[in-house]
Amino acid sequence: MATRDLNRAEAWRFIILVGVVSLFSDMTYEGARSISGPFLGSLNASATVVGIVAGLGEFIGYALRLVSGYLTDRLGKYWSITFVGYALNLFAVPLLALAGSWEFAAFLILMERLGKAIRTPARDAMLSHATAEVGRGWGFGFHEAMDQIGAMLGPLIVAAVLYFNGGYRAGFAYLLIPAILAVLVIIIAARLYPHPQHLEVATPKLETKGLPHPYWLYVAAVGLIGAGYADFPLIAYHFGKASVASPNWIPIFYAVAMGVDAIAALILGRLFDRLGMSVIMGVSILSALFAPLVFLGGFNLALLGMVFWGIGMGAQESIIKAALAEMVPKDRRATGYGIFNTGFGLFWFLGSALMGILYDISIGYLIAFSVLAQLAAIPLFFRISRELAQARNQQAA
Repeated sequence: MATRDLNRAEAWRFIILVGVVSLFSDMTYEGARSISGPFLGSLNASATVVGIVAGLGEFIGYALRLVSGYLTDRLGKYWSITFVGYALNLFAVPLLALAGSWEFAAFLILMERLGKAIRTPARDAMLSHATAEVGRGWGFGFHEAMDQIGAMLGPLIVAAVLYFNGGYRAGFAYLLIPAILAVLVIIIAARLYPHPQHLEVATPKLETKGLPHPYWLYVAAVGLIGAGYADFPLIAYHFGKASVASPNWIPIFYAVAMGVDAIAALILGRLFDRLGMSVIMGVSILSALFAPLVFLGGFNLALLGMVFWGIGMGAQESIIKAALAEMVPKDRRATGYGIFNTGFGLFWFLGSALMGILYDISIGYLIAFSVLAQLAAIPLFFRISRELAQARNQQAA
């Protein structure tokens, strides 16, 4: 079957379709994520268990992207791999309604993350091809905004269920609806755009045969941010244990962060296309403030801390991915994202596990680790920026 490059309008339609998939999928698993920490606590899991499960889930969700990314590039089966990943990612969530022990609940949480690991490199590679036509920062930012609209609605749905005394299990069960809708849109998108690799017409500025030195520095820098970024299940566990917010308010706190994430992704995407790496450095400094606010503050300060947390998450899912696309050759894009996500997931797991342990020892130690780990990434981002500028100047000469 003949293929053709898609124009700007078609690229936008593709980005919007994938964004709708992400909207429904985030409604599903982010709705679950907003109560998974307290739910595990209700099943007699400790803070250490919550931290390890959350961290291990993120590690699985990132580490296996190396394999998934390689297979996607090798086989070119973008949609098949994406569909399998989304199916596992989404349908593990409503099954949490049946969990009778923290061990089984933890297993399902890990399966949900496994599904995300399978489908994300293929989806990100498809988006990277499309965003070449519309601006990488703006394209990834727009997708992240749609993604986070779902991430905001999911916790609000769960909060409504809790408000009407439905309980955690009912909250998980209601999330079956957006899961089904997400799968239906995936099928439609795959039929309309069977060859997503042909979305990209322009070639990357730093096209090389391998993965360049700035790429590996970037993996390390973003890994430090991941290590210092407390996962929400641990934050929610703290909110419940320290009575910072009532059970009904905890998913609302998460919804606020997701709303901030959506707005931040759009703004940061535009700024990144104009200012480049300096935007990532600025956001890294700002988001490092979340830890002292959420773990030491009362209701109002904790809510402010979730705003900073949401800004950082918006950057991680938009401009950080956009910057990566400029460092990886087109024909190795899924592999590049896979390796990147594996490194990020490893750092996230180690950091989450450590912060869960530190929480049981001293909240002050947890906060110090979180802030210092994130700030340690700034010098690396500065060096990456200089190396990328030198590479562009050499190509222009």
